Amino acid sequence: MPKKTATKTKEKPTEFAVMETGGKQYKVCVGDKIKIEKIVGEHKEGDTITFGNVLMVDDGSNTSIGMPYLDGAKVEAKLVKIGRHDKVIVLKYKAKSRYLKKNGHRQPYFEVEISKIK
Repeated sequence: MPKKTATKTKEKPTEFAVMETGGKQYKVCVGDKIKIEKIVGEHKEGDTITFGNVLMVDDGSNTSIGMPYLDGAKVEAKLVKIGRHDKVIVLKYKAKSRYLKKNGHRQPYFEVEISKIK
């Protein structure tokens, strides 16, 4: 019978933050890549973006919760990619009345990599 070897699992970093952007909340750790809503302004790939709307920060031993946001807390991220999601078909149809409308929509997004939680 072959001997089983234990495999090491990657431990998630204990420090994380909950931030808000584009009307949504994201739980992020350093090194995470997330897709967020497009941010207004001139941005290009490789730029650093700072998010100031931080709701909560946990460093493994202390937890800080904002009311609604934490003062002085920031999340820095690097803009990795600017793209658009897959096409979503929007179809309106009414039976027996010769009514059919078909539209497509591609939502733009920014893919960012979290580099620092302060």
